[in-house]
Parts: sequence; C-alpha cells; structure tokens
Amino acid sequence: MTRAHSRAVERGMAVSVFTSELFGAGNEGDNHAAVWAVPWEELDLVGLDVHGPRNAVDKVARGARIHP
Repeated sequence: MTRAHSRAVERGMAVSVFTSELFGAGNEGDNHAAVWAVPWEELDLVGLDVHGPRNAVDKVARGARIHP
C-alpha cells in the first residue's frame, strides 16, 4: 500500500488515504487532524483511493490486491 501511495504521489495523481487513525475519529475535522498528525512515512495505511486514467492507476497499483 505504501509503495502504491508513493508511486501515485510521484506521478502527481490525486490520492486519498485511509489510515487506521481515521477510524478512531468521530468527525471530518478530527479525521483530517489524525492524518496530518502523523508523518507520511509512518501512516498506517489501510486503504488508498487513486484517481486518474485507468492505465496509470493500474501501474500505480501493480502488485497490490484491489478491492472494488
């Protein structure tokens, strides 16, 4: 998941992250604060949303298990 996130960021793609910290927060403001409080390298990624052309997203996600 971290590798896919890095690939997407390197390619300038729109990325949303879902971390384990998000599931402990009760509202959107706390969710954002929970993510920004942790350095990118230390995020406990549990999900990733990447927006872009299908072939570019496929390259970013290569090797990862996709959950539709």
